Amino acid sequence: MQENKPALEEFDITPSCFIGCDAGYDESSIVIFGAPFDGTVTFRPGSRFAPARMRNESAGIETYSPYQNADLEDLSIYDAGDLDLPFGDTNRALEQISGMSKYLFKAEKRPVMIGGEHLVSLPAIRAAYIKYPDLHVVHFDAHTDLRDEYLGEKLSHANVMRRAWDILGDGRIHQFGIRSGTREEFEWADAGHTELHRYNVGGIEETADTLDGKPVYLTIDLDVLDPSVFPGTGTPEAGGIMYNDLQRALLALRGLNIVAADVVELAPHYDASGVSTAVACKVMRELLLLMGK
Repeated sequence: MQENKPALEEFDITPSCFIGCDAGYDESSIVIFGAPFDGTVTFRPGSRFAPARMRNESAGIETYSPYQNADLEDLSIYDAGDLDLPFGDTNRALEQISGMSKYLFKAEKRPVMIGGEHLVSLPAIRAAYIKYPDLHVVHFDAHTDLRDEYLGEKLSHANVMRRAWDILGDGRIHQFGIRSGTREEFEWADAGHTELHRYNVGGIEETADTLDGKPVYLTIDLDVLDPSVFPGTGTPEAGGIMYNDLQRALLALRGLNIVAADVVELAPHYDASGVSTAVACKVMRELLLLMGK
């Protein structure tokens, strides 16, 4: 004779979510979702494992930020989990990300996406542009991402910002920390197509002043950080900024109308210590609090 088993609802079970982001969907203005896709990476794959790893490891950080004197538990943020993206079909994966982003914008939510490789930003930026035609993009990265094509491909994480420029046009993409790319990419940016800041985050305060009152999409490629701080990424690039530099840059964006954002390019298994994932989680916390305020 089988014993009667209690209903699942009787247990206090919280689905896997980023720490402090367990509010209900209806009450939340910010919605997290994962885009575990790395199908076009040009060097080392593995960023598709980042969303799940970040949720799991986020328990190792506090919900409170002394930098902002703010706590995730004071906000209402819903973690929707990861999209079930197809392997080997880049276009269909991008369509699913686009569909999710458009759905959230239509519901007057602000999406925050965890990648995945940097190409996942493109459909989210496109969806944000449909909602906000005067959109600007603030882009932290080691790489220009401005190639028109890479090995014949127009869609890859090596040219995601060039494809974003196809949508936005000149003067709407503001790049910081850039220290790697082809000569042609740097010359193309310097011709006035993007606002490109080499090597560090200098000039972020002035850029923030020009963006006051405008809708902003914030994309953080974590390889903007020096590999000594953040080795767990697919394309590490020496000469990067330190964590405190990125923190200062984020604080410079306080008060801007950040309508959507993403954190991309953590490839956790390249850093067995787990430090890179811990850094990614802290960046995510600070980004969420920045948007929440």
